[in-house]
Amino acid sequence: MPASAPCRSVIMTAKALGVELNKKFLNILEGEQLKPEFVKLNPQRTIPTLVDNGFALWESRAILIYLAEMYGKDDSLYPKDPKQQALVNQRLYFDMGVLFKSFYDYYSPIFRLRKLGDPEDFKKIETAFGFLNTFLEGQLYVAGHNLTIADIAILANVSSFVTMNFELKNYPNVAKWYENAQKVTPGWNENWEGLLQMRDFFEAKTKEIKA
Repeated sequence: MPASAPCRSVIMTAKALGVELNKKFLNILEGEQLKPEFVKLNPQRTIPTLVDNGFALWESRAILIYLAEMYGKDDSLYPKDPKQQALVNQRLYFDMGVLFKSFYDYYSPIFRLRKLGDPEDFKKIETAFGFLNTFLEGQLYVAGHNLTIADIAILANVSSFVTMNFELKNYPNVAKWYENAQKVTPGWNENWEGLLQMRDFFEAKTKEIKA
């Protein structure tokens, strides 16, 4: 589902690794994840789900690590050094448990319930971006001195916030990183195409709320 940030992070990582994906669209809004053949692959019924030569894996950040370790020509996207790898892992957990969660908590009512998000949840978004701004102090990448899967995962989510008209002006380090990340991340064009779908869906839902 191209509008999904987790799906877009997998697409960009595959692009960076030169891995060709055989993408299959699954419309979770229509309940296609409940079909028995999909539940057999992934009992949690979530996207993205990767199937690689019969091996099924879900949770996007686990997929990113798997792809980088399985198909990376070097360890630049996912370092083998324990400390560098730990830093990438920490950022991935931050992305999942703080950044993406803040997006879901605030914006999902708009998508699912046609109601505006809770202002208290918006404050959690601001807190998350404050942390990210601190992580990026004095550097252009979120976990070290080069592009890693942590940048790609966070880029998928930050670009979603920007598409929802969230302003980065109060987070100068994030704004600088975001401008650079768009240029250096393979698959940005595919990410942008998914964002356009998200924007159209968001605008349609907000019109319904106003009506």
